[in-house]
Amino acid sequence: MRIATFNVNSIRARLESLQRWLSETSPDVVCLQELKALHEAFPESAIREAGYGVIWHGQKSYNGVAILAKGCEPVEIRRALPGDPEDQHSRYIEAVVRDVVIGCLYLPNGNPAPGPKFDYKLRWLERLITHGAELFGSERPVVLTGDYNVIPTGNDVYKPERWVDDALFRVETREAFGRLMAQGWTDALRHLHPDATIYTYWDYFRNSYERNTGLRIDHHLLNAAAARRLTSAGVDRDVRGWPKASDHAPTWIELAD
Repeated sequence: MRIATFNVNSIRARLESLQRWLSETSPDVVCLQELKALHEAFPESAIREAGYGVIWHGQKSYNGVAILAKGCEPVEIRRALPGDPEDQHSRYIEAVVRDVVIGCLYLPNGNPAPGPKFDYKLRWLERLITHGAELFGSERPVVLTGDYNVIPTGNDVYKPERWVDDALFRVETREAFGRLMAQGWTDALRHLHPDATIYTYWDYFRNSYERNTGLRIDHHLLNAAAARRLTSAGVDRDVRGWPKASDHAPTWIELAD
């Protein structure tokens, strides 16, 4: 079972690229972030024509998340992260696909930091930690995946000294992410490739992709039941080099049946 996450950075602008990637790689489950489209503007028919059932949560111009399942319908559990009923951002959706619980998230960027946006990021992380504790204890396999906007360690960024004051790498962010991980989650990419230079995001500026000056901010976290089934993980890096590409590349894992 191949499960992928992909921040598409506008579903309408990247639809052709997304369709090509789906056709070439045929993942079983795909979590999308940054749809940047109203709920009714999501290209449902194109996704279904590609062979995928889909649920999504849109938002005008910003955010937006979706879960695609090849050949079946995701069974929705929730479409908001618990803990703040006043939060209207479309940043979380959760479903069951083939008895695996999939949590798809788009964690706030938080810049500029310090400031209100960073405070919101930290509050969102606290809610994720609380919900994560409940998910981790599930007897079902759970995959909590998406664009975390968190650089976990200095090994996950080109020239980490340049990022110490950025919301993605500030001490407060990494400390909160560390408390989530301390629940027992397995970081799939790092578990299988502990010493490799792996990036999932490259800025559009300064030829970042060509120079490979990137960040690893798209993560698959697995509970114990899912981690026992983990067989492989990687990044479809070449997709970042396609015409009109997102600034992220699809990141995937494979679980044994």
